[in-house]
Amino acid sequence: MTLTEERTGTRTVRRLNRPDPAARSRGGQRFLLVGLTLASVYSLFPVWWLIVAATKDRTGLYQSNGLWFSGWHLWDNLHQVFTYDDGIFLRWTFNSFLYAGVGSLGGTLIALATGYGLARFDFPGRNLVFASVVGSFLIPLALLTLPLYLLFSEIGLVDTPWAMLIPCLINPFSVYLAKVYTEATIPYELLEAARIDGAGELRIFFSIVLRMMTTGGATVFLLAFVNTWNAFFLPLTVLRGQENWTLNLGLYNWSGKRAESGVDLTSLVLTGALLSIIPMAIMMVAMRRYWRTGVTMGALK
Repeated sequence: MTLTEERTGTRTVRRLNRPDPAARSRGGQRFLLVGLTLASVYSLFPVWWLIVAATKDRTGLYQSNGLWFSGWHLWDNLHQVFTYDDGIFLRWTFNSFLYAGVGSLGGTLIALATGYGLARFDFPGRNLVFASVVGSFLIPLALLTLPLYLLFSEIGLVDTPWAMLIPCLINPFSVYLAKVYTEATIPYELLEAARIDGAGELRIFFSIVLRMMTTGGATVFLLAFVNTWNAFFLPLTVLRGQENWTLNLGLYNWSGKRAESGVDLTSLVLTGALLSIIPMAIMMVAMRRYWRTGVTMGALK
């Protein structure tokens, strides 16, 4: 703010000049736009580097500029990825879809049922159960990996798909999200009306609750899918044979061959890493209208 003086005849008038609110708003918008642009560039920079690296052969990868193209060997790299070691990459891709898809789908159904029960049923110890759920998702999964390995060893599930699927079915954070969404979207009056009409609890859940929880369920499924797809420490611990490995574990094994046997598979690792992010990108785009609304609903709640 500035102080100006104006002389009118024999009088001196002092005026206090305030900054223009519109100009201040425009300045804030420009600053926000610049910040978002820099954040976007920072986020997309690794993806750009990965795309560029996947188009190079071994010589170009080590001797050319890492941020720009040097030849076009993408199709050769893709052919090598899909044919190396009898096409084991396709097996790893199938395993990742199996663990992330089936495990996340089953975990989402269990989470929605549990969250619905905690939100809309009154039973002794409900608050204690909910407190246990909140405390459970504060524990890092890495701390639970060794106990899971010992448990699966006792019952003979190590190096089987069940060693990955069973942990995916239980996700305390998904239960918490499901409870929040249920409280925001499922009114008590609707459930009471369904009970008065003679509907049982299972019919109410599958016919009414699940339909109204589509947005919340899509958000829970998407978060669980991404978490399982990116998992590394759990499959590294419970999976032994490469036939059961995930994409992350298989690419990690390829990257270590240079130190173990002198075979440089860096080009294949980078091309495989580029392929591994495509399913998540497609899923994010395909489900964006669900998870956008779901995240907003949870924030408002």
